[in-house]
Amino acid sequence: MNVRTQWRPLLALAVTASLLLAACSSNTGSSASASTSGSSGPMDLNTVPPKPDYSGTIAADGATFPQPVYEQWTQDYANETGIQISYTGGGSGQGVKDITANVVQFAGSDAPLKPDEKTAAEAKGGPIFHIPTVFGAIVMAYNLPGLSKPLNFSAEVIGKIYTGAIKTWDDPAIKADNPDATLPSTAITVAHRSDGSGTTNAFTTWLCKVSPEWKAKVNPCSGKEVTWPVGLGGKGNAGVSSTITTNQGAIGYIELAYAMQNNVPFGNVQNSAGTFIMPSLDSVAAAAKFDTIPPDLTFDVSGSSQPDAYPIVTATWILVFQNQDKVSQDEKRSDAVVHFLIWALDKGGDSAKSLGYATLPDALKKAALEKIATISWNGTPIVNSLYK
Repeated sequence: MNVRTQWRPLLALAVTASLLLAACSSNTGSSASASTSGSSGPMDLNTVPPKPDYSGTIAADGATFPQPVYEQWTQDYANETGIQISYTGGGSGQGVKDITANVVQFAGSDAPLKPDEKTAAEAKGGPIFHIPTVFGAIVMAYNLPGLSKPLNFSAEVIGKIYTGAIKTWDDPAIKADNPDATLPSTAITVAHRSDGSGTTNAFTTWLCKVSPEWKAKVNPCSGKEVTWPVGLGGKGNAGVSSTITTNQGAIGYIELAYAMQNNVPFGNVQNSAGTFIMPSLDSVAAAAKFDTIPPDLTFDVSGSSQPDAYPIVTATWILVFQNQDKVSQDEKRSDAVVHFLIWALDKGGDSAKSLGYATLPDALKKAALEKIATISWNGTPIVNSLYK
């Protein structure tokens, strides 16, 4: 099966998905504005301010889950503004370490900071923000030639594969999910992350909810790192993708964009309504529906109760300190960081959707922009100077 063919119909749904996302929350006005101390009045955060006076490079790293879209954004941003941003990936765990050590200006993470991580970071730099950027699907990608259509995977089957209870592709449980498929007796090679990973956190958080087999055998059953009962480890989403493509019979969890880029087939996963759902912009958008936005902008949307939602979905966040003067000696660079964050949320939607990521619902985008508007230098919001 050609994955590009498998994905092509989904691109036609991008506009529909954006409309769905706009209705995702009942909390909302569709426009974001901020009135900050010292400003002349409300500013329209849905309008990108003029380019800041900065010509250096912004350093960033962390989650590989959003790396394809972050790399596209930073390229487009550089073309538009001349400001260079180096986003080097490394995994959510690396991003948390580096933002805490103040060696990057912002970091990507697919998992909210744990209490001890937040305490450690804030002990050095003061309040740290989680800025959500996009939502994405974690897909069950596999290397099993000869199939005519995507396989179906129930939560029970995925849990048993990842505990080693299911060892071959012709196992009766896999056959039960796929009664029309001719499945070989090929041994299953399980692929997982070897590094601290927000993708792992999202995948295992979902497994904890839906697989008694997994929860009984793996303790703790979720996190950026877990003790894997079976399998081969790969660094980053790219490493897991490589493990899958180089081992016939392999299966692994990766972000949708990596499956698309590497032409790796991926299956439908059974959701809480009992329906096998293909990962798509629409099914990710359905999972992103929630009524109340937490003040810290962190949440878990995996295992959504929406009947049309793909079940293994996560948001991804940019971690950035609120009081930039406490972590930087370069005010103009901090101006550029804030400018980029506004630019990404206001102008990055089309490229995100083209890569398989769903953009933020309007109410969440509004809340994220308003949070960005409180990032400050010496107590004064940076947006005051950007929008003057």
